[in-house]
Amino acid sequence: MKVHIGTDHAGYELKNTLVKVLRSRGYEVVDHGADAYDSDDDYPVYSIQAAEATMADPGSFGIVLGGSGNGEAIAANKVRGVRAALLYSHETAVLARKHNNANVASLGARMYSQEQAVDMVLAFLTTEFTGADRHVRRLGMIAAYEESTVDGGAR
Repeated sequence: MKVHIGTDHAGYELKNTLVKVLRSRGYEVVDHGADAYDSDDDYPVYSIQAAEATMADPGSFGIVLGGSGNGEAIAANKVRGVRAALLYSHETAVLARKHNNANVASLGARMYSQEQAVDMVLAFLTTEFTGADRHVRRLGMIAAYEESTVDGGAR
């Protein structure tokens, strides 16, 4: 499975850990940066790159990281077709996949330990979407709205 990952300075250390852990478990990881720690870099650059790459690569997943994960999720969700979920526990990671068929995980590197973050990412990547009618229906509503707008935003 291919995983696209991107972060700003706040998630740089966690990104490096996740890349090592995921590669050791057989995942093909594409690192979209940051390539070095720079306290002045901007999360939208890396979040959008990872989200775009995820959408351009069917069957892959994305991970975006920052201080809280909030801005990164917002940025990733601007990419048409992305369903980025902010993970804050093992359970939310599982539910993001089971119920929402999320394709991008957003994590805040300042919000929990690296061990907790690894656990959430692995839970996210190994959980299947249930495909239950109610979840498919709800995702269809979201996709229909997204398609009804010219730029994916408000009408």
